Amino acid sequence: MRWSKEKIWDWYNARLWMRGCNYMSADCANRVDQWQALGFEERFQTTEEELKLMQETGFNTVRLILEYVVWKEEHDGFMERFDRYLSLCAKYGISCMIVLANDCMPPKTELWKAPYIGEQTYDWGYHGGKKHSQHSTMHKGPAPHFYLDDPETREDYFRMVREIVTKYKDDERICIWDIYNEPGNSRRGDITLPNLKALVEIVREVDPIQPLTAGLFSFPENRADRSREIDRYILEVSDIISYHFYGNYNRHVKIIRELKKEGRPLLNTEWLGRCLHNDIFSLFPLFYLEKIGCYNWGFVAGKYQTYEPWEGTWQRYANGTEPDVDFTKWFHDLYRPNHRPYDPNEIEVIREFCALADAEFEASNNETLD
Repeated sequence: MRWSKEKIWDWYNARLWMRGCNYMSADCANRVDQWQALGFEERFQTTEEELKLMQETGFNTVRLILEYVVWKEEHDGFMERFDRYLSLCAKYGISCMIVLANDCMPPKTELWKAPYIGEQTYDWGYHGGKKHSQHSTMHKGPAPHFYLDDPETREDYFRMVREIVTKYKDDERICIWDIYNEPGNSRRGDITLPNLKALVEIVREVDPIQPLTAGLFSFPENRADRSREIDRYILEVSDIISYHFYGNYNRHVKIIRELKKEGRPLLNTEWLGRCLHNDIFSLFPLFYLEKIGCYNWGFVAGKYQTYEPWEGTWQRYANGTEPDVDFTKWFHDLYRPNHRPYDPNEIEVIREFCALADAEFEASNNETLD
């Protein structure tokens, strides 16, 4: 059953302001690298170094996306490594939002390839480390889902979700279950709705102590134009409302205004696109002021190369449909490979407002005790 507004607000207000990032360590080429056995111990050391830096920055939560092929091919090892990851995050005061499924799929071309275990390749100079990726403008129709379009694989995927949520349904190291990353993206639209509904039903049946959400990522100018059934469903079932937005400040304020009408706490689970005027200096203080939980994309720049613009941004700029892009700036990520800030002034802003939020939370708790 969906949490009542009173229950989710009680849960949300009992926590420190949630701020963090979508995370994989800088030496991961992709999420297979993040979770597979090959090279894991070396990457786990990198993860600990970066989590320590994350704690020093003021962050207290990360968003982690699962990878089915690792669960399938290395089941016992994956489960052990996943648990170690949760414990390492907890060691540094960082809770984990776990993403159970994902619709960011590359277009089906002759280069289309499902994820695989083993040495991972990557292309230098491209967002996500792939020249032909979901971030291009090559989608001519709905992209195939690696796993959820095939009936046999779909049922196995559902088994993965049920196993993980059941095992961790009472685990405080996990703060939120994010059912589905950008459901309907990659031109899939309402094709995804049956799978999303099935996943929601699985998690509700397990009845975890953590709230669940699924993120909106498409925002028509007029709220009445939200015609996609999948978006309406997301708003109807999410305990806490989450969304992604990489646009400018003014548009962001309008989106917040509309989403607040749902009467539930808000989380922005993907943001920070400096090239598109979506920056730390304007948005981090806004999230603090509105007490919107926030997870920027990326932390330390590395093999995944999300400091590069989306390939689609380059393509739209070239054809004149997106002229207002500042290519002098990094897109995502906060730190350089040597752990120095991309911009020290950004880190000062983050630390300042994290400290303010924590002081206010402590003062409020002391007043309650008195």
